[in-house]
Amino acid sequence: MKFVVSCTALSSRLQSVSKVIASKNSLPILDNFLFELEGDVLTITAADAETRLVTTVNVMNAQGGGMFALSAKNILDPLKELPEQPLTFDINDDNLETFIYFQNGKYNFIGAKGDTYPQQKPLSEQAVSISMESKTLLNGINRSLFATADDELRPVMNGVYFDIQPDNLTFVASDGRKLVRLRNLSIKSPERASFILPKKPATLLKTILAKDEGMVTIRFDENNAHLVCENFEMVCRLIEGRYPNYNSVIPQENPYKVTIDRLSFLTALKRVSVFSQASSLIKLQLHPESVTIFAQDIDFSISAEERIPCQFNGPEFSIGFNATYLIEILSNIGSEEIVFELADPSRAGVIIPAENEENEDLLTLLMPMMLND
Repeated sequence: MKFVVSCTALSSRLQSVSKVIASKNSLPILDNFLFELEGDVLTITAADAETRLVTTVNVMNAQGGGMFALSAKNILDPLKELPEQPLTFDINDDNLETFIYFQNGKYNFIGAKGDTYPQQKPLSEQAVSISMESKTLLNGINRSLFATADDELRPVMNGVYFDIQPDNLTFVASDGRKLVRLRNLSIKSPERASFILPKKPATLLKTILAKDEGMVTIRFDENNAHLVCENFEMVCRLIEGRYPNYNSVIPQENPYKVTIDRLSFLTALKRVSVFSQASSLIKLQLHPESVTIFAQDIDFSISAEERIPCQFNGPEFSIGFNATYLIEILSNIGSEEIVFELADPSRAGVIIPAENEENEDLLTLLMPMMLND
């Protein structure tokens, strides 16, 4: 087996799929990349026990074909340091000894048999299919992933919930303290379906889709999902279980509304929250035309407060929130202004953009923290 490939093209593809490889694998073969040469196309696969990522790169002067596996560490690290140039791969079909020749030298590896690499089971005949633009999927994951949980007792909360309705696709994530619900009204489906995408493949998709354009097709059954985009394919195991009724926890009656410049609010929170690092508690004192952000750390005898303008239609009162969560939420909203919907200091606050982007309906919920006074 022999072929020539661009160093930059190969290194870029290897780096993209390498993120799926776990630091400790139950099967030693999963520490390798699987290569399959067919004609002038080299298919590269990386996987862990639950997620599989596949990409392709075009090669030149191909001779022969077949499968072989090479250590991810041995091939990835050296190629990162090479400038752009053609690489010549020469693989002995009998013992899989591999030589990589480049301008000033060569690398030598002993590969492993490709047929020992785990193969992915096909989806069931009842698999559901949905397609969308890659930027739509990327936006849904970006807006919701930060709100997922790390809860061993409730694994269904450890991923992004895709709720497919006939007239929209809703991305949901929650850790019990904060919740994100993003409806995309441009996605239609003839049937209702849902699945929970785990955090690791969702994080991988953020990296992949940022470099990809075009359409993404998602096919899924009860156990696995198969995602195909322009340059990559992903197969991952889904989180099993029933996702909670997220709509039931969103307060419907919120008579008090605070309209505030998002960036001014966000930067003020970042400054003031430095003074409450131990508890992350910040207090919002709401007035008709301003909000005062207050934080303190009694142990170190430090405190800070900052007042910024807003529009508030309710009586003056104070409410506490976790500064870290509030900063995360505001950082994931694109609108210039946000609307904070409140009922009283003991009930969850609802945060929405003053103006939603086209075909989007974004809502974020944040539970309050008890104030000391």
